[in-house]
Amino acid sequence: MGVLRRNQLVAWLSMVCGLTASACSSNPERASAHASLGGAGSSGAGGAAAVQGGSGPGSAGARAEVSPTEPMGGQASAAGRRAPSRRGSGGAGSAAPSAAGGDSTMVMAGGAGAGSAAAGVSGGAAGSGVTAKLVPNQGAWLGEYYGNGSVAETDMRIGRKPNLHLVYFAWNDDWTRSAAKDLEAGQIPLVNWEPAGIDFHDIASGALDDVIKARAAGAKALGKELFLDFAAEMNGDEAWSGNDAALYVMAYRHIHDLFVAAGADNVVWAWCPNVTDTDGSNKSTLSYYPGDAYVDWTGVDGYNWGGGSGFAWQSFQEVFKDIYPLLAKIGKPILIGEMASDETGGDKAAWIDGIVPTLQGEFPLIKGVVWFDVRKERAWQIDSSVATLSAYQRFAADPYMNP
Repeated sequence: MGVLRRNQLVAWLSMVCGLTASACSSNPERASAHASLGGAGSSGAGGAAAVQGGSGPGSAGARAEVSPTEPMGGQASAAGRRAPSRRGSGGAGSAAPSAAGGDSTMVMAGGAGAGSAAAGVSGGAAGSGVTAKLVPNQGAWLGEYYGNGSVAETDMRIGRKPNLHLVYFAWNDDWTRSAAKDLEAGQIPLVNWEPAGIDFHDIASGALDDVIKARAAGAKALGKELFLDFAAEMNGDEAWSGNDAALYVMAYRHIHDLFVAAGADNVVWAWCPNVTDTDGSNKSTLSYYPGDAYVDWTGVDGYNWGGGSGFAWQSFQEVFKDIYPLLAKIGKPILIGEMASDETGGDKAAWIDGIVPTLQGEFPLIKGVVWFDVRKERAWQIDSSVATLSAYQRFAADPYMNP
């Protein structure tokens, strides 16, 4: 959910792409107004919204918990794209299955892409035999970005401790410390590593190897599996590599190879593009794919932006229906690295109630979903209304979300 060059992006999209609200309704991006950020921006009307997805913070100094009453206003962070973070650091609570160790590796069966949830991840590319890590034995992991109160408060609100804990980190942050706390608390860390301000040529050439090797050594020392999502939404307005897909792939592979060389085989590599490219399609999404040997889970970030200001209400199924077949063809488990719904323009409680039936019936390869729980561009919180909170509690308690 970045504010990266938002005004420039809006102007560029309107002038060059000639996007209209109707053309972008399948995937409105955060090029829309971000009133909750307190910064300058457009109204988000018309063709300003082309790419969906996004996330939280930027600078390393913004990771402390923030009171849920504290406004999200202010300038973008030092990393240049996100509002101040409300990051959680784990905490006491019940252990999440497979976070505490054990063999969570599963081999995906061949098939046409669909399969039973009880098999973990079935289907996929015919005869792929791809080994997948951290796949639940049934159903899907529930994940949380703690942006709406403390970890303890949020877990109490939900009625349980989510399996995955999403936290954002700048390039130089030592995210292994936070991951250690999550593992100690019984959660699986989901590290979103953001290379804002980093030249990808420097990554690919080895100029930044000291940082990469330090993180690899720290990750190996943890001794337990964790998700690493590097440079998410690379096909959206983040433009980490300057929209150079080949350069992105080279950088991603270089980081991966250094982790492998360090013996950090407990790192589970997630690749999470935006739900559409900047033009509202998925024409270039897979050009950023690093390759089967470099990715354990594919993924996607996507939101229902609600109605009003040129946006159209989308069900959970409608948000992800176009990208799911592309990811399913790869044949790996799929992680929704960020998702949420607004309250405006529809029934948010019903939106949440529809998640599990859709996962079971239409998206069987989605094995983890992470809710972006914060009021930012929209009312993404799980408690944005009484009905919404009740629906979320039902969702969190569903056996399918409790592997």
